[in-house]
Amino acid sequence: MGPKVPDSLACVADPERVPSSATPVSGSGADIDPLAWLSDLEGVPSAFVAARDGIDAMLRDRGLRQTKPEQTGEALLRGAHASAVLEGSASTLEDLRAGNGDEIAGAALRVSTGMLALVPVIGSAPLQAFARLHALAGKGDVDDSSLGRPVSGADRLSGLAGTMLATKAPALLVAAVVHAELVTVAPFASYNGMVARAAERLVLVARGVDPASVVVPEAGHLALRAEYESNLRGYRDGGRNGLHAWLLYASEAITRAVEISPLKD
Repeated sequence: MGPKVPDSLACVADPERVPSSATPVSGSGADIDPLAWLSDLEGVPSAFVAARDGIDAMLRDRGLRQTKPEQTGEALLRGAHASAVLEGSASTLEDLRAGNGDEIAGAALRVSTGMLALVPVIGSAPLQAFARLHALAGKGDVDDSSLGRPVSGADRLSGLAGTMLATKAPALLVAAVVHAELVTVAPFASYNGMVARAAERLVLVARGVDPASVVVPEAGHLALRAEYESNLRGYRDGGRNGLHAWLLYASEAITRAVEISPLKD
């Protein structure tokens, strides 16, 4: 048997734990949005509004129509480097730029190269998107028969997918929950952190926060690495308080990610 999966998502999505003030899903009548109550946590709505305002201001200042494919490519490259380092790579950004990165960096580059093709998938078939992200990262690292196949936490992963399809919560909040859940569940044989960070970026693109994918959330986490890692542990082990702290941290990381965007160069 694998390790016991913590119950953070059960706290997030269990309707019996949702306060009565939670907002019903539009048109559903009695159905309750599984993430709506998170917006009642102290400081969370204002933190995510501020982070979203920072993204919107950057895109407005530069003009989204003027965003160039080269800027998206550079943002993806910076994200690949940051995600690789967080996964244990010793390669530099220039190593990746020159195609000389180590094995972990190579995995991150494969993910960054292929992830935007999954934008339509993450919104309609999240499990398929997660599997394909792992297939990109794990190619050559795990047996082909294991690529994209959960080795643990399949039920929890399905619950996350269902939550993503049901919720109308703000995209930044959804992205933060998806990220933490994938790290916590660790469903695949390798590169779960890399998959989680890629999924966070995909949610932001698919839900219209960053349609050109020029924010670099992975680099925001690298810039705050100690806080990133401690808050992920808190999410896993700290119940509601850990979840609350993770959401506040995630808004801070996005603010940092905006500053690292190529649009700020």
